[in-house]
Amino acid sequence: MKKQELLPRKQRPRQAAENYGIALSTLWLYIKQGKLTAKKISDRVTVLDTEELEVFFNTEVL
Repeated sequence: MKKQELLPRKQRPRQAAENYGIALSTLWLYIKQGKLTAKKISDRVTVLDTEELEVFFNTEVL
């Protein structure tokens, strides 16, 4: 992901996986392991905080 891109404050899981170059299943694994926090805002909509994603993917050794 390019640093100049402006990202929304919240991202859907598919969008986040695409933005950070990982598989969607890997993102869900990180959520299940407690490495990332997902918030369910309705029955069919889950979002992740962009700031948390930035910190995680810029510091985590994958």
